[in-house]
Amino acid sequence: MKSDIEIAQEAKMLPIREVAEKLDIPEDEIEYYGKYKAKLSDGLCERVKANPDGKLVLVTAINPTPAGEGKTTTTVGLGEALGRMGKKAVIALREPSLGPCFGIKGGAAGGGYAQAVPMEDLNLHFTGDFHAITSANNLLAAMLDNHIKQGNALRIDTNQIVWKRCVDMNDRVLRNIVVGMGRPADGVVREDHFIISVASEIMAILCLAEDRKDLKERLSKIIVAYNYDGEPVRAGELGAVGAMAALLNDAIKPNLIQTVENTPVLVHGGPFANIAHGCNSVRATKTGLKLADYVITEAGFGADLGAEKFMDIKCRIAGLKPDAVVLVATVRALKYNGGAAKEELNTENLEALKKGIVNLEKHIENIAKYHVPCVVTLNRFVSDTDAELDYVKTFCEERGCEFALSEVWEKGGEGGIALAEKVLDVLEKKESHFAPLYDENLPVMEKIETIAREIYGASGVTYDAAARQAIERLEKTGYGNTPVCMAKNQYSLSDDPKKLGRPKDFTIHIREVYVSAGAGFVVAITGTVMTMPGLPLHPAAERIDVDENGKITGLS
Repeated sequence: MKSDIEIAQEAKMLPIREVAEKLDIPEDEIEYYGKYKAKLSDGLCERVKANPDGKLVLVTAINPTPAGEGKTTTTVGLGEALGRMGKKAVIALREPSLGPCFGIKGGAAGGGYAQAVPMEDLNLHFTGDFHAITSANNLLAAMLDNHIKQGNALRIDTNQIVWKRCVDMNDRVLRNIVVGMGRPADGVVREDHFIISVASEIMAILCLAEDRKDLKERLSKIIVAYNYDGEPVRAGELGAVGAMAALLNDAIKPNLIQTVENTPVLVHGGPFANIAHGCNSVRATKTGLKLADYVITEAGFGADLGAEKFMDIKCRIAGLKPDAVVLVATVRALKYNGGAAKEELNTENLEALKKGIVNLEKHIENIAKYHVPCVVTLNRFVSDTDAELDYVKTFCEERGCEFALSEVWEKGGEGGIALAEKVLDVLEKKESHFAPLYDENLPVMEKIETIAREIYGASGVTYDAAARQAIERLEKTGYGNTPVCMAKNQYSLSDDPKKLGRPKDFTIHIREVYVSAGAGFVVAITGTVMTMPGLPLHPAAERIDVDENGKITGLS
């Protein structure tokens, strides 16, 4: 069986100009990044605004497990299937981070014959967007420390600096550091921190900004620190906004590539859903809706994270309305949730399946709370038995949820025809009455507790004293009337990654709360989740290599 990278390297890619033509994009409205990558021009994004919107389909999943769910693979395969059926469709994805690519997860281009290509480029440096975001983040950090060194006219309290440096790599030793050591000319000594680039507020801002004007307004609102009077100090006061926007000048443009079947793919932005809002850019999604009849997008990790934030943050802020949701699961992952050992997942186990399917059940219930039609799809593996597949199908249909099998990893678009037909049928016959879960004007704690109870199934919420104080301060300074971005582990509905299935009688613990004023939401950090991941015992980087001819191996 061929690996993902072997399939990708054998793909017969079209020149990106021909891919653009499928969306009626003329050559002078794309900006080439080599033969197979391009950015969409500002002129194109403006020109198509008058076009009618296509249908927006969100692909999400159950909580991820070591068995794998294939959410991005399903997203790509569904887009390919629609293309095979003669539909004008575009796929909208996030850009992969180098952190998980070299860490535990591997790449994020899909898999098998449902991949975005060129896969190596996408998983590595791509068009430089992440570099621009990292540079803008760290420029602001450098200007903040320089301001303090040069006299501190803004009276910044060095014990209340909240802006952190970032790097797009899993590097746990940078979580807590000391800077400014050495001679007096080397700056003011203070504690500092690094986060991974995908957790940077700059990433969130880029993904939520409508245009450059909106981008600069959001950048200016970033709170970097508090002064000795406890008042917020913003990026605009440091004079950093113009230079940051200049670094992001090309990064704000969506990227165009293709699948192994030459279906157009817009790839732009890449916030994680466990520590950020987990969706590709508003600009890419909205442009896609103007270019195609169907936009297939995805949100990170399980529906308790990515889909919740897609609905409550991205759609609310951007005025988007999803027309349908595809919820991805696998028999293997459901059995793992039911207590089956990883090495036993290829063996039929209806008892474990029945125990673990409650995780899927909770996600079905959650999607219904947004009043959007849902289709459950099983990403089929060869080890799945008819009895297992039939059980899941009946389970979903008994709950009023449409169901389809997906075999896109093995068969590409052909293996997604049944799913595509089901999605088209739902779009035609079932109307979406989308509404966010909560009123953004509710008190911050009430919004947190609504998400915890309604989406996670928690019995309550507890708070560190520092988190309570932070909520009180941000509400007093006028930042309480925003959505909440919950930072939570992805493996469980709870904040304990070991509680699989559908845990009950648990509380969510909030240890830290802060405002991302430029992005327009409040972040609540739960449990032990980290905004700078670490590498595992055997990182994926150990398997990645390049030969003397420049051919990369080991990416997956």
